[in-house]
Amino acid sequence: MINWDLVDFLIKNALDEDLNVNGDITSSAIVSGDKTGKAKAISKQRGIIAGLKVFERVFRHISHDIKIDFYKNDGDFVEKGNLLCVVRGRVVDILTGERTALNFLQRLSGISTLTNKYVKAIEGTGTLILDTRKTIPAYRNLEKYAVKKGGGMNHRFGLYDMVLIKENHIRNAGSIKDAVEKVTNYLENKDLLNKIKVEVEVTNISEVEEALSLPVHRIMLDNMSVNEIKECLKIIDHKKEVEASGNITLSNIREIAETGVDFISVGAITHSAPSFDVSMLF
Repeated sequence: MINWDLVDFLIKNALDEDLNVNGDITSSAIVSGDKTGKAKAISKQRGIIAGLKVFERVFRHISHDIKIDFYKNDGDFVEKGNLLCVVRGRVVDILTGERTALNFLQRLSGISTLTNKYVKAIEGTGTLILDTRKTIPAYRNLEKYAVKKGGGMNHRFGLYDMVLIKENHIRNAGSIKDAVEKVTNYLENKDLLNKIKVEVEVTNISEVEEALSLPVHRIMLDNMSVNEIKECLKIIDHKKEVEASGNITLSNIREIAETGVDFISVGAITHSAPSFDVSMLF
């Protein structure tokens, strides 16, 4: 679910950043205030669209008189040249919101499009693509929405909804066993023991064996080769959920998925997604 209060906050800040105290001085100087018109938003590449609702909301912040007719929905696959929507209203209002609206749409569509490439790359394997917390600060709500529109799944949303014991936690605790024990005690004291999943990151077979004997739901195999993953899966033998992570690319993800892991987490689908190309013309 999108947190619309947060989105409205982001939109307001984005418009304030663009308009400051003087507003759109170029459009105000050139276009008559009462002139109306329409502009078309057109896809300039193939991919998955996400963020049309946010695109619309930007214009709602400028004027409730602007009308938008949508020809595509979030999650739709589009071809180059497809009409996404038509925006109608005062020309000066459309010009004022154009770049901010497109920035949101292009960013989110870029994430959904890249996510979909990873999803398609492992189609038929049964493995699921997960995102990570490698998102633009304060934009995670929207970026994880875009991942889902691209066919991926959301990993934990933040630090509060799932335990993920990573290398630095283990170093501070002393061992995986000690870290899990501390987590279990903490969750029990907070009455969260049966409400929060626990995942632990491992880097070698001995750590897998240690984690396998502990009350964790999922084991993350971090930066392992395909052969190492296969060996770990034999040891785990479906007793825990298994996630592969680290150095995942489009060129190696299918081979990793074919090992039989349940999940593959890919930071690149958010932190390295190129913006989707959309043009808007009167």
